[in-house]
Amino acid sequence: MTTTKRIVLITGANKGIGYETAKQLASAGHTVLIGARDPDKAAAAVASLTAEGHRAEAVTLDVLDAASIERAVAHVAEHHGRLDTLINNAGLVAEAWGTPASQTGLAAWRSTFETNLFAVAAVTTAFLPLLKKSEAGRVVNLSSILGSLTLHADPTSWIYDFKTVAYDTSKAALNQYTIHLAHELKGTAIKVNAAHPGWVKTDLGGEGAQMELVDGAKTSVWLATLPDDGPTGGYFHMQERLPW
Repeated sequence: MTTTKRIVLITGANKGIGYETAKQLASAGHTVLIGARDPDKAAAAVASLTAEGHRAEAVTLDVLDAASIERAVAHVAEHHGRLDTLINNAGLVAEAWGTPASQTGLAAWRSTFETNLFAVAAVTTAFLPLLKKSEAGRVVNLSSILGSLTLHADPTSWIYDFKTVAYDTSKAALNQYTIHLAHELKGTAIKVNAAHPGWVKTDLGGEGAQMELVDGAKTSVWLATLPDDGPTGGYFHMQERLPW
């Protein structure tokens, strides 16, 4: 049976899509744990949510710091004993949008993969024992439509000429990780999916983005609260499957 009121940890949740996701989940009665590397920013986000009557807690979590991850796991274990949903929301783009592949330096490649892939694997692995204690664990990996190999290779696709190689490749790799983890956990109560939030008006999405934050969070919220018969190992936007 799916846990009705969930304990949800969201990385990078002090602003943008992460904060809006937390707000929507908290509004539905779930307890949200605001993961952020800056404790003051996490506390400010929690204060805004609790002022509206929601259940929210701050969790200091630097996804690039193994010791910080370990402390965050210990905190959740001590205060809740389980984790129902992990939303790997933290991410970055290290190169300028549209930088040609041949002009993308190794530093950009490395920093992008450190946050967008390696940190996700590290955080998820660390929290997996707590997710296994949930009646219905859920893992949501914030990907992007720019991780779709199918659409990038299709000259008729709207993203065909919108290429930023390190970022796009990191999200394709994250999609592959999603598939592999879902396969490992098939037959358990844990579901693992990748979410494309949309082109959202955030610091990363820019002013030209087409979607407002309230809509950009909807895919993550849906995947975070999937029923027992919901999908796993998928790649979604607004409840519709995307091509890998």
